[in-house]
Amino acid sequence: MEINDNIILEEEKNIEAEKSSIFEVRDVNLFYGKKQALKNISLNIYKNQVTALIGPSGCGKSTFLRCLNRMNDLIDDCKVTGSIKLDGQEISQTNTILLRTKVGMVFQQPNPFPMSIYDNICYGPRCQGLHDKAMLNGLVEKSLKEAALWDEVKDRLKTNGLALSGGQQQRLCIARCLAMRPDVILMDEPTSALDPIATSKIEELIEQLKKNYTIVIVTHNMQQATRVSDFTAFFMLGEMVEFNSTEHFFSHPKEQKSNDYITGRFS
Repeated sequence: MEINDNIILEEEKNIEAEKSSIFEVRDVNLFYGKKQALKNISLNIYKNQVTALIGPSGCGKSTFLRCLNRMNDLIDDCKVTGSIKLDGQEISQTNTILLRTKVGMVFQQPNPFPMSIYDNICYGPRCQGLHDKAMLNGLVEKSLKEAALWDEVKDRLKTNGLALSGGQQQRLCIARCLAMRPDVILMDEPTSALDPIATSKIEELIEQLKKNYTIVIVTHNMQQATRVSDFTAFFMLGEMVEFNSTEHFFSHPKEQKSNDYITGRFS
């Protein structure tokens, strides 16, 4: 057992040496008024990798996810301490519009705008001053292709986005995010409202997207975490209990709480 453990530790060091961090999170605490929701969170998020945040409901997964693009700034009486660096720069000192351009987000419920598929994709770029028709056309096609939706909608780009199926709507939201050319995509339980077939398409899409983007996904589904992620962070009661490569986390958890959660003995 000791030999195996040493091998695992050595593999972890090799993984960290090979990967470069896009986010460096150190000693992050979050308070809603006097209530502390996150406690001393520290981890690295690696470029072109999928990091899954797992844990029971109310454990702080989504709260932490929203720290990465300062969405928590929109909540009254919310205070965040500690350090979150994106490409070496403190996000607390970054313009929020620029930050949310670099760090896009896809939510739990598909939320296309009540406008055409084409206009959904163009909305963000137009807000940032892009109005060249040829460039917008190319951006729409590229984004929809990256979101694996182009072949299904290329002949009806003027159709209202709300007319699509739930799975198509979620891929449209991903395409809308991709149109802003982010470095990171945050996904907050992106398949929880979808059927198994639509879920499978999103999971296949995540595998393709990580070639060009860094992805952080909140999921309640441990099987999904094992299928799509490279790294896993396990949260409980506002604390990060364990962070490791997904393979090692599920096969050789370091913490008893992690093992209990994985094996269903968590209470």
